[in-house]
Amino acid sequence: MNGHANGGGAAGVRAPPGKADKGADFANYFCTYAFLYHQKEMLSDRVRMDAYYDSIFKNARHFKGKTVLDVGTGSGILAIWSAQAGARKVYAVEATDMAAHARSLVAGNNMEGVVEVIEGSIEDITLPEQVDIIISEWMGYFLVRESMFDSVIYARDRWLKPTGMMYPSHARMFLAPMQTSLGERKIQEYQHAMSDWDRFTQDTHDQYGVDMSVLNNPYREEQRKYFLQTSVWNSLHPNQIIGQPALVKEFDCLKATLEEVSIVRSQFRIPIDSGNLKIAGFAGWFDVHFRGCPSDPADNEVELTTAPSVDDTTHWGQQVFLLHPPVSTRTGDVLVGELDITRSVQNHRLMDVKVAHSLERQGSPAATPTISTFFIE
Repeated sequence: MNGHANGGGAAGVRAPPGKADKGADFANYFCTYAFLYHQKEMLSDRVRMDAYYDSIFKNARHFKGKTVLDVGTGSGILAIWSAQAGARKVYAVEATDMAAHARSLVAGNNMEGVVEVIEGSIEDITLPEQVDIIISEWMGYFLVRESMFDSVIYARDRWLKPTGMMYPSHARMFLAPMQTSLGERKIQEYQHAMSDWDRFTQDTHDQYGVDMSVLNNPYREEQRKYFLQTSVWNSLHPNQIIGQPALVKEFDCLKATLEEVSIVRSQFRIPIDSGNLKIAGFAGWFDVHFRGCPSDPADNEVELTTAPSVDDTTHWGQQVFLLHPPVSTRTGDVLVGELDITRSVQNHRLMDVKVAHSLERQGSPAATPTISTFFIE
């Protein structure tokens, strides 16, 4: 598990049918966003901050005299910027206790006459009017973790005017093969965990007369999932990417549906740059764009990317899905596969990922795909 959660704040996503919307996944999610230290992490992300700042102030015409809804406002900074850009009214919705801090920040910046902070889930609150713009920083790991996009879609369908626009307006997901030594470290950690379990079971038997070996297989599967199948947060160097990244999904935020974001399926073909390399795993990341809307395009389109970078890293980093063992390549190989992302049954804010992959090799028949299962937690 890692500690890099995302998003500006918590919007209050409803649970899918059959799940209680007050479960532990929701409690943990909202708890995370109720602390200033977490907001500070996101507010310190220069790439994130610059993109939203530029998208608002370089397109201030979109905001002047308009009504704005900030979904999951967090600290309230996007709402304040919207007001500073000339918005007539900003509704800043936040489901956690962070709403109190947002009110203080709004008042401290003399914007309480424009910005109204509303504490509650976006699905539960009521606005006195429809809005011209919905702005939100809803993106999670590999874009779709946390499922906050659900709340943005709900807000769009309920509160956005037919002529309104979304900030951001578009989002894309990328997948690429990569090289890293991280897999070797994870194998060692897994082996260490199993050796520790062996010592534990032996000690329990010798000292207390209880045979714990019946739990060997469940423990092994539990540790394998944690160390070898759970995606890893990383900030990759561009040189670690092997081949051209594949665009595996694109969302138009004005048109995306709940069904479209709950299951992501895509096929990909990636020529490998050069042979004699080992594919140690897959890297996943996203970008979003602020383009306005078709009837009123942005004066200055802005991109926020979380791609591997030397100088422009983000707190999102990349999600790394490690292969055990790595796959050896030759010159001319093409990596082909299918990506399948669904929501975890245990916690719908987390994601289950399957990648069916094989190498097309010149002069050889297509190999049977290997299906690798991962978990974004």
